Amino acid sequence: MNKIDYKKELRALYGGRVDEVVAVQVPAMNFLMIDGQGDPNTSADYAHAIQTLYPLAYAIKFLCKQGQIEDFGVMPLEGLWWAEDMREFATADKRNWLWTAMIMQPPVVTTELFERAVEQVAAKQRPRLLNRVRFERYDEGRAAQVLYVGPFSGEGPTIERLHAFIAEQGGRLETAKHHHEIYLSDPRRTEPSKLKTIIRQPY
Repeated sequence: MNKIDYKKELRALYGGRVDEVVAVQVPAMNFLMIDGQGDPNTSADYAHAIQTLYPLAYAIKFLCKQGQIEDFGVMPLEGLWWAEDMREFATADKRNWLWTAMIMQPPVVTTELFERAVEQVAAKQRPRLLNRVRFERYDEGRAAQVLYVGPFSGEGPTIERLHAFIAEQGGRLETAKHHHEIYLSDPRRTEPSKLKTIIRQPY
């Protein structure tokens, strides 16, 4: 059984040239998701969300492999970010930020597989937010995105270019269409200047 690398299969959505803003059409895909609120740098919930999503994603992967369904690499962590008042989202104060931490799941993953994986993880690791994970389809549709390399704190100018591109395309930003980031690098093992992040904004 060959191992599938969905980052390569979906190269247009999980890759790109650095600093090149492009328009993409994102199909509906399934995700493991946990919602929360607060500054990701200080929020205990955000840390617990990551500590919950990864064990579950790996449990699903191994269930698929053991069942001879499909072998695939676990996808990177992603995040949706917004605020009820988007003026607050643009400030340095991130305490009122709302977020969804998530990991994409291949088409072969079913609700039954998800539920089996939850039972396994609950029995072995019992991460704190396991009861808040949902397996849900997310349909993003038309979006602009760019591959950014550098520290998270330096994303501002790149996000401004992304928004300018959307305006040039005749689009507009809406609160219901959330700022989306895909973390291609592990910040625990990568220098901030070399972090690779897909920044996406539907419009």
